[in-house]
Amino acid sequence: MIMRAKRPHIGNRNDKINQPRPLNKNTSVVFATFSLHIRGRRLSNNGNVEPLRDFLISRIKRFVLIEQPLPGSDYVMPKIAVYEHNRLAKLTRSSWWLYILYPLLSLTNANGTQVSFKIRDFLAVLDWCLREKSKIDYMIGMESINTLAGIILRKFNIVRKVVYYEFDYSPKRYTQSWFNWIYLQLDKFCATHADYIWEVSKAMHTARIDAGFTPHKSASVIHVPIGLYPQQIKNVPEHMNRMFKLVYMGTLGTDNGPELAIESIPIIARKFPSVCLYIIGDDNNNLVRLTAIVRSLKIERNVKFMGLMTNREEIATLMSRMYIALAPYRAISGSPRYYADSSKIRAYFGAGLPVITTAVPPLGIEAAKKGAALIVKDDAQDIAQAVIKLFTNHKRYSDMRNKAVEFAKDNTFEKGFTRAFSQMTL
Repeated sequence: MIMRAKRPHIGNRNDKINQPRPLNKNTSVVFATFSLHIRGRRLSNNGNVEPLRDFLISRIKRFVLIEQPLPGSDYVMPKIAVYEHNRLAKLTRSSWWLYILYPLLSLTNANGTQVSFKIRDFLAVLDWCLREKSKIDYMIGMESINTLAGIILRKFNIVRKVVYYEFDYSPKRYTQSWFNWIYLQLDKFCATHADYIWEVSKAMHTARIDAGFTPHKSASVIHVPIGLYPQQIKNVPEHMNRMFKLVYMGTLGTDNGPELAIESIPIIARKFPSVCLYIIGDDNNNLVRLTAIVRSLKIERNVKFMGLMTNREEIATLMSRMYIALAPYRAISGSPRYYADSSKIRAYFGAGLPVITTAVPPLGIEAAKKGAALIVKDDAQDIAQAVIKLFTNHKRYSDMRNKAVEFAKDNTFEKGFTRAFSQMTL
């Protein structure tokens, strides 16, 4: 989806600055994004750190990654990686003065939205970009705080174009009304003053307009869905899918519903005692909670915790040997999951698996319309009945599996980012 209402078409063929211009060996990009590091490892819920980096470093002259640890990470200060001509040139850090925030960041380093971390993000972008010796072609800011810094830098002619990259949006993101108002005002400002908005789900901009945003004031909107690496697309023969094996992959917080997947197992096991749920993911606090549920239900033999797996191909290979994938997102009021993309579901399709999900993620609804997913309530009983339905109806299963394979066929990061940059100008 592209909206160009704000910027008029310029038809002068000699004005090359305003013509679509692909990335080239003279382009420079700064990407400010977030990540969660636990026990020395970057977890999967990061702001597309690897995909965009891997796409750009071989195509442009200079790529700078400002990686900002989320609250709850092993460390609290940004890490900065500079790539030049397809190689890592140096690893560095922010200026000394930013480390004045270190004590406050350490004190507030707990999971959740921390204002101190937002201040750090904003200052880290200003700090680095002011230190760059040449003008930055594209400053890509994941979420509004990073984008706000980019908009200010563009005002001072340090940045040419600013991209507002959105992974999450909800008009009722925070329970405190004053804090939610600030969040919405920041979003509105960035959606108006950035040059481009990259949104992982088409539902985001629709929700923004429904919340009162004026469409004609919008920057150009480009749909950039979460993609897959080629090695994540495993089209194995159907007979290699193992009957009665279910998989849940991803973060283990309650909003993603892993406990619902676990609670569905005793119900399924009454009819199919061999059912086994494989859980791929690691999070100390949530893991303790989930293992306690497994013990209380006495289904230790039916649930296997695989821990954190970081090799994408290994994950895809393991999942391709499963039978059905579960994405039981909770229907929580105000959840950004209602408007966001789902990397989990896309990875499942890459492994050729039919998906059972709820009506929360827009991708699940889209996939159900195409016959690759079943929509259920966020309820263990409903999930169990859907699993049993697919266990007992091979034709339905086979049709859904074929649709899943088709859905994932062209869903790569390379194609998504190529389309996005082809629709942008310098």
